[in-house]
Amino acid sequence: MEDAVESPSPPHLITDPLPTAMENPKASTSDLSSAKEHTTGDIPDLPHRIVQLIQCHQCSRPLRTPLRLPCGNTVCRECLPPARPRTGITYPVGPGRDQGFICPWQGNQACVGEHCVGDCGADVLLGKLVGIFGEILGSEANDVSQDLSSDGVPSVQWKTNEQSHIESAHLQSDGWLQGIYKLAREGRFPSDPCEVIYGEPGVSGENTKRQDLIHFQTLRDSLRSELDCQVCYALILDPMTTPCGHTFCRTCVARVLDHTDLCPICRRKLDMHALHSEPLNQTVARLIDYFHPDEIAVRRESSAQDETDTDYEKNLPLFVCTLAFPTMPTFLHVFEPRYRLMIRRVVASGHGKFGMVMYNRRGGVQPDQLEDVPFMRYGTLLMIERYELLPDGRSLVVATGISRFRILDSRMRDGYHIAKTERVNDISIAEEERLESLETSPNGVDAPTENASDPPLDSMSTQRLLLYAREFISNQRRSGAPWLHPRVMLAYGPIPVDPVRFPWWFASILPISEEEKYPILASTSVRERLKLSARWARQLEARDW
Repeated sequence: MEDAVESPSPPHLITDPLPTAMENPKASTSDLSSAKEHTTGDIPDLPHRIVQLIQCHQCSRPLRTPLRLPCGNTVCRECLPPARPRTGITYPVGPGRDQGFICPWQGNQACVGEHCVGDCGADVLLGKLVGIFGEILGSEANDVSQDLSSDGVPSVQWKTNEQSHIESAHLQSDGWLQGIYKLAREGRFPSDPCEVIYGEPGVSGENTKRQDLIHFQTLRDSLRSELDCQVCYALILDPMTTPCGHTFCRTCVARVLDHTDLCPICRRKLDMHALHSEPLNQTVARLIDYFHPDEIAVRRESSAQDETDTDYEKNLPLFVCTLAFPTMPTFLHVFEPRYRLMIRRVVASGHGKFGMVMYNRRGGVQPDQLEDVPFMRYGTLLMIERYELLPDGRSLVVATGISRFRILDSRMRDGYHIAKTERVNDISIAEEERLESLETSPNGVDAPTENASDPPLDSMSTQRLLLYAREFISNQRRSGAPWLHPRVMLAYGPIPVDPVRFPWWFASILPISEEEKYPILASTSVRERLKLSARWARQLEARDW
């Protein structure tokens, strides 16, 4: 920017696309853009890049009532294309899920997929950030006097890849930054990457430089005051926006969900299943990377160090005993000396978490690094809810399943196993819907080979699979099945109506072998787990109780 302001040479041609948002949450800031690329002596060197950070890629204006899309991008609410009906989808159930649209976002993180209207939502933080741009750059206080000739004010020319001609404008303001913002507010400046020629500032050169510096520094400081995560109170790292519109660090959301399913700000109930596949908020990420590259680099380095030092999932103690499932209780009587020691250490650690894995009784094939261990690869992360130490050193433990993991490697420590793990997450809601629509469409599955009263599970809707398994439970209760004793129902709760939770509940109480239940731990689809549940019900119906 300093070159464009001070140099008496011919106009300066700049061919520079809008910087891309962070594609890899773990990438360092040096992989993106350094502070030197953004500023020259604290003055923005590419004013149009700053304005394009908050432009809508549909109308080219600064975002108005920003609407968060499921792909992580943002458009103005009124720029959302008309919705069309969606068929063959029954899960999840909620308002707006029967309407969809093709994503209109065509920026650096272009998306051409179909989105559900119900998955779009307001973005509270981005609305505040765009408002700050308007307050600082949209003010008329610093506009140049109208009696100045066009030679006395900055001018700019631009051409996008789609344009066949060059457009130009005189900026009726004291600086390029404010002038380009006002062009964008009128819908005249493109939001797409473009070639920009900054003309001579003429007699207002020093004033242009001074105003750009003031505007940039004011923007940077004002934006920073809104960019603290309301969980850790530091600069937001890997921003993720909840369905209620509030933005936090991704890791902070994960930690909060270990203890509650309520938003830390508005206390609205969150869908924990959907949040694990939520993408980064691309627009907020770009703003943070551009205005605070050094600070976010320090945050990322510090966060990586914290994960290395304290992440229990990298050194997870394993209780090799039985199957456990997410959201379900596990009741343990701990009497072996090695596990007494392990549980005491888990309790003393403060986080109260350990892994539960089942024995590999049938010698199932394991990865090379686990071929000599006595347990299966997939397990469940448990959190201790109740711990009672008995006088003789034994203990009674009640723990609840939090999530699933896959073991990457393991070693021994004082008689029990320690494992390096990675979390197992489900596919996105959009992928769930695509699978259901594909399988239940007339051409999605093979023609039925069973009688009409016993349709193929693949052809059944996701909600019908849930209803089928729930009806099986109700029928078994009416017939007095001993495995549905009131004590069992008291321990595990009533029959869930939530398709996400039902398979875990069903697997916890079902009187079949653990080896038959084990595949459900590795499944990453709610629909697939419901098909497993329905298959178990169908098999049990055929048995003579």
